[in-house]
Amino acid sequence: MAFFLISGYARAQFQVKSLPIQAEIVQEDESSFLDGPSILKLKDYFVWGGSVVKGNDNKYHMIFALWESGPGTDKFTNSWVLEGKIGYAVSDFPDREFEFKKIILKGTRYDGDTSSWDAQMVHNPHLKEFNGKYYLYYIGGKDHGQAAAPELDKRSRVQQSQQIGGFEFDSFEDLLAGNFQRINDPLLSPRTRVKSTNVLFPSPDGTKPKPDNLIVVNPSVTYNPHTKEYMLFFKGNIYEPYWKGVHGVATGPTPLGPFTPRDETIFDVKMPDGSMASTEDPYVWYSSKYDSFFAIVKDFTGAVGGVEKALALLNSKNGIEWTPSDIPLFLKREVQLKNGQILPMDRMERPQLLLSQDGIPQVLYSAGAIDNVNPKNDGSSFNMQIPLKVEEHN
Repeated sequence: MAFFLISGYARAQFQVKSLPIQAEIVQEDESSFLDGPSILKLKDYFVWGGSVVKGNDNKYHMIFALWESGPGTDKFTNSWVLEGKIGYAVSDFPDREFEFKKIILKGTRYDGDTSSWDAQMVHNPHLKEFNGKYYLYYIGGKDHGQAAAPELDKRSRVQQSQQIGGFEFDSFEDLLAGNFQRINDPLLSPRTRVKSTNVLFPSPDGTKPKPDNLIVVNPSVTYNPHTKEYMLFFKGNIYEPYWKGVHGVATGPTPLGPFTPRDETIFDVKMPDGSMASTEDPYVWYSSKYDSFFAIVKDFTGAVGGVEKALALLNSKNGIEWTPSDIPLFLKREVQLKNGQILPMDRMERPQLLLSQDGIPQVLYSAGAIDNVNPKNDGSSFNMQIPLKVEEHN
């Protein structure tokens, strides 16, 4: 069961518990996966993170990551970087029965353009509605070629080129028809590229890494009603000397910026030795009911929520200074099935929420895998739609 307690900025408190999902375990060859009404899984594809909004048509619209799987394709750990695409699905319900319609975004190389910043791949979509228009944020990358970094393989070159882009569209009919203007330049790019070895386009020696170091990925965007700015949260990479995900925020006057990154590190929770805890996949939102910002992150070490690789919860009054919530464990890596079984998950990532109008969580959308998918090419990952129960306390 998932729960969190929110307090401090408002005297009222509430808990959120995860409810059972409509899904069954399926065994196919050497892999197990979930399938059923609460699962989006496609034949011959890996399915990953999904983001949902309720449209003016009272339907629920999901934008999600997918890429090809099966014989002759590369393993998961490589293929998401090299082949990532973005698809669209729709449902009459917020927590089940999403129907895949089509792939709506690919790397520009498929249209003959290998020079664009997102030529090779697109991935990790984040969907928002602001002022009656829809905005799709995503990450993309390109291959600058072996001459740019002879010591790096193609996967590393593309991974180290990842930046954040986005565009506006008026309706999901327009999105399906391709009636939107893809923006030529990324919304946010790294200011520093600090890494001791094996780095694409390194910064000069002595450069101090910013939060937006080497890459900027995994966007989460919310509006700050106090500053009247849009806040774009992102992940960068630092090395101490080993890889660690860190976060920053950029602000701008419109949903598409221009965004100016700040220098401070966001979600800066310390390990016992004083070093920064490693987190990723932030989902950030503002609750008008509590006049506060909240964030869910994947907690690699358990330093935030107490459980390794679980989802942890933080809160903030201004979106800049963050602390773990009173009960910081948002959700363990497990789901409850309708038959009562508690199923441990190897992967439970890219959390996105459907919120009430005043910012109370209603449904959690999460990428999932029962087994370790990294070495596989069998499409055994999926997206889960997990309904949430809210209990308020005075």
